[in-house]
Amino acid sequence: MITQENIIQHEFIGLNTTIETSSNPQIIGLNGTIINETKSMFTINTSKGVKLIPKVHSTWAFNINNEHLKIEGSKIQKRSFDRIGAKA
Repeated sequence: MITQENIIQHEFIGLNTTIETSSNPQIIGLNGTIINETKSMFTINTSKGVKLIPKVHSTWAFNINNEHLKIEGSKIQKRSFDRIGAKA
């Protein structure tokens, strides 16, 4: 089960997300489903099309099991297979 304590070690592809804060004010509030992930970017399928968004400088919000989880982008700026196997 994904919780605030272990979300960093889980797969993000397929999760719905919202950008809560960002150094780029134009993407605050952008939401959609993560369809791909690289070391520094998420590819998000939004209502306005597919967007490539840098992870760093943003706070990402996820609603999982009726729980609101937030992650600083700087904490997940790794390749997914390095992050999933890493210890918190």
